[in-house]
Amino acid sequence: MAVPSAWVLRWQHLIPAGGSVLDVACGPGRHMFPLHADGFRVIGVDRDPQAIASLGPLADAGAEIVQADIEDGPWPFAGRRFDAVLVTNYLWRARLADIVAAVAPGGVLLYETFAQGNETVGKPSRPDFLLAPGELLAVASGLRVVAFEDGFLDAPARFIQRIAAVRELPGSALELPARHRL
Repeated sequence: MAVPSAWVLRWQHLIPAGGSVLDVACGPGRHMFPLHADGFRVIGVDRDPQAIASLGPLADAGAEIVQADIEDGPWPFAGRRFDAVLVTNYLWRARLADIVAAVAPGGVLLYETFAQGNETVGKPSRPDFLLAPGELLAVASGLRVVAFEDGFLDAPARFIQRIAAVRELPGSALELPARHRL
């Protein structure tokens, strides 16, 4: 199985203990399996039937697995909220608002994907799949940004943008400042 994203592992502590985690474009579950093992309720969505089939052990353990094409079909989670919404190596701008709206109060958005400049080092190289400078900041404008990076990584060579942002609990701004441990 592929190694989980270091970004996701670094910010996993922001997910409420035992919370629900939606993994968008989850693939074969490189994040779902370890998050489930850590006691989170995992929900995964992907359009690839082969990837979904590899999630059988999670489904048997109570995980919710949804096979859906979120690019050419409806958002299967309309009206639902999750303690964490996780997206890695995936970008479909038409779904960004749905993804952010799915973060519950007190929940976290963990998003990491390719950025402009990546076309100079490999794939993806189409502008449709590369974030513009600061684009994730704009997408998460209704959330409190805990961490944001936009730059180049050497191994493997790639340009990325990533964000960890929380949806503050209603009224929390009037109380003591939230402590989002770094």
